[in-house]
Amino acid sequence: MGMNSTPVSNRVHIGFFGLRNAGKSSLVNKITGQEVSVVSDIAGTTTDPVQKTMELLPLGPVVIIDTPGFDDEGELGEKRVKRTSQVLAKIDIAVLVTDASRDMYPSELEIKKLFEQRKLPYIIVKNKADLTKDFKKSAEEVTVSALTGEGIEEFKEKLAAIKIGSETEAVLTGDIVSRGDLAVLVVPIDSAAPKGRLIMPQQQVIRDLLDHGAAALVTRDDTYEEFLKALPKKPDIVICDSQVFGKINALTPRDIRLTSFSILMARMKGFLSVAVQGARVLSDIRDGDKILISEGCTHHRQCEDIGTVKLPCWIREFTKAEPKFEFTQGSGFLEDLSPYKLVIHCGGCMITEKEVKYRMNTALSQGIPFTNYGTAIAYMNGILERSCEMLNF
Repeated sequence: MGMNSTPVSNRVHIGFFGLRNAGKSSLVNKITGQEVSVVSDIAGTTTDPVQKTMELLPLGPVVIIDTPGFDDEGELGEKRVKRTSQVLAKIDIAVLVTDASRDMYPSELEIKKLFEQRKLPYIIVKNKADLTKDFKKSAEEVTVSALTGEGIEEFKEKLAAIKIGSETEAVLTGDIVSRGDLAVLVVPIDSAAPKGRLIMPQQQVIRDLLDHGAAALVTRDDTYEEFLKALPKKPDIVICDSQVFGKINALTPRDIRLTSFSILMARMKGFLSVAVQGARVLSDIRDGDKILISEGCTHHRQCEDIGTVKLPCWIREFTKAEPKFEFTQGSGFLEDLSPYKLVIHCGGCMITEKEVKYRMNTALSQGIPFTNYGTAIAYMNGILERSCEMLNF
């Protein structure tokens, strides 16, 4: 997989913030070399965050996010500001674009304070240096002109030099497999599967197993039983898709370790313990309880099929109740979760660890239990303990 093929969820996310007409969009265009943001002479043209993937060495693959002006007025402006705040939840580096010809306004200082509160590494870019030479620059600032290109290289170097570390030590399979281990991966191929390709968690697990010197053998759920019998040695671990968890559990001898792609992803994203606690709430679901099922992506047919059709069906069977289901997709996660008894999120393979944590904390701060598809499915199949017993969380 080349650098340009790096999943968006695994890229360093850099957010550009500032007042209306500060030149954020022009600066983003200058850095990326492409017209990725709407630029005009009318203040506040950029109405929604705009994303662009690129390479920025030595940081590597990054996502540049241009946001609407932070000082917008009126109802529409408030919505824009809310979206900007949501961007803060998932970025790794913040860039505040201001005007070189003046001191920072109180609202800009407020943005800077938000960066510091969230412990985000940030750079202050004094733009429009071509209009004035009368300015002061501190160590945390860089002076540029998006118009002439002055200072752009210095800014990119400063940006690329920022050290990025994960909030948690992201472990997928490294601590549960050893060099020479045999891992059997069970991947259902049905009408919900993406034609001609594997989904993100499957790809990531295969690559991670190879990185650690293990062998990855992949089979379908309907050929798993005969495949298992034909193997010359017992597999060290079986990793399956959540949809077929119950079936594969029944076919896998108890002395073989078994888990799922979704549970491994939940641990890597740092919310498995919360997901396990949240899944247990399914035993307390009653008629009329509201359950929010939320997906991080909008284009994945398999996710949609599991989330909107299969999962509600399995929950009704397990609870013997008629809860009310509501759904969100992509960036449309709700801020007010108070009406819900439980939030069930997808594996989060298409969004960053920070974004998953933000969504989890949004729920927990309101006292709402939070779990994910795979953990919920394992719990309803009575195999949650087995699927987690090898994991340190």
